[in-house]
Amino acid sequence: MSASTHHDTVLKHHFDNLEQQRSAERLGMWFFLVTEVLFFSGMFVAYTVYRNWYPGEFAFASQHLILWIAGLNTGLLITSSLTMTLAIRSAQLGDTAGLIRRLLITFALGAGFMGFKAFEYSTDYHEKFVPGEMFRTEYDSAVKELAPVSAAAVKDYKFTGGQEHWSQDLAKINHGKTPGSEGTVSPERVQLFLCFYYIMTAIHGVHIVVGLGCILWLVCEAYRGAVPAAGYSKVEVVSLYWHLVDMIWLFLMPLLYLIGSRGGH
Repeated sequence: MSASTHHDTVLKHHFDNLEQQRSAERLGMWFFLVTEVLFFSGMFVAYTVYRNWYPGEFAFASQHLILWIAGLNTGLLITSSLTMTLAIRSAQLGDTAGLIRRLLITFALGAGFMGFKAFEYSTDYHEKFVPGEMFRTEYDSAVKELAPVSAAAVKDYKFTGGQEHWSQDLAKINHGKTPGSEGTVSPERVQLFLCFYYIMTAIHGVHIVVGLGCILWLVCEAYRGAVPAAGYSKVEVVSLYWHLVDMIWLFLMPLLYLIGSRGGH
């Protein structure tokens, strides 16, 4: 197929030329991305307000998230942004094989992110580090076991069952103290952090899944020859979305995982 034929196939009838069409496609995506930024900004502001109100509880909960998974996932998404950018270059050059290869690498990196996130969720659920009845039951069990222990012996006390985790750490902090007094950590406010954590990361995860679907669509389009060099803008607009999703994670990661001195996992 000649370049002229490709040009005619890509250009839609309501545009005068390809440059006008590309500008319209980019503008439409940018408008959409602005709404996404506003959406996430509301959650970031709410999170920041509550974090300033309850710094001790938010720091405690943050310390018991799995930092190494967050770090690994950050590397995966940063790398995926690079491969997505390289995919645009392949599309501009008409390198269909390179385009498909780089899109598939981007997809694999994004899928890896979701896989590690699912593992993290599974681990947190297994440890009952989720807001609700399981959280309260696990904490109450640790408090009950620690009740007969003297204040002097609390620090070195070893819980039944071996390795300590969040409920035992929380019980030790609050042992012998009146709820709400200085130096205590409120279980309810720890659960508030977890609500923010699960809501924000789950919504971000949904956006990752949508991005993966768009990447698969591009792979199918490229495979059937529907992404000529003249039509590279469809790769570009998907790339803009993917970069935004990556950027949102770069805000989420330090907000959720790096707000206090590390402990726990």
